[in-house]
Amino acid sequence: MFTVGWHEWVRLPCLGIDQMIAKIDTGALTSALHAVEIDRDYVGGAPWVKLKVHTDRHHPKKFLLTEAAVVDAREVRSSSGDAQRRLVIESDLIMGGTRWPIELSITDRKKMGFRMLLGRRAMAGRMLVDPAAAFLLGGTIRAPAESAFIPQE
Repeated sequence: MFTVGWHEWVRLPCLGIDQMIAKIDTGALTSALHAVEIDRDYVGGAPWVKLKVHTDRHHPKKFLLTEAAVVDAREVRSSSGDAQRRLVIESDLIMGGTRWPIELSITDRKKMGFRMLLGRRAMAGRMLVDPAAAFLLGGTIRAPAESAFIPQE
């Protein structure tokens, strides 16, 4: 078990995301990832999505194209109490040198301060949260590989 701050650097390697800041949200059950232009498809008869992901709110013109299998569609209630049906995908999460699989609901979070929330299901039994701290696991801002991002027109 390790201790994290209220926001930390994370990686989602299955989605090709090398770095992003996640808000550690003990009030959220399900983790959420900001995505736009969510295109549904089927691969081998299974539901699949292609996503445009903005990992950094300070650089909204850069985005990453990625895709993932849909593992569920469920109702998620926001902090304001509004319910929304969201697609859920899976990815491994890397935090502080530890890697494990998590589920992420995909939604448009452009009005939110963080492009990703890490919810209780992903945290359970793995970490403690110090709400007065941030970036306890370290990490620095690295320039993303230019080939990974596509400038938005």
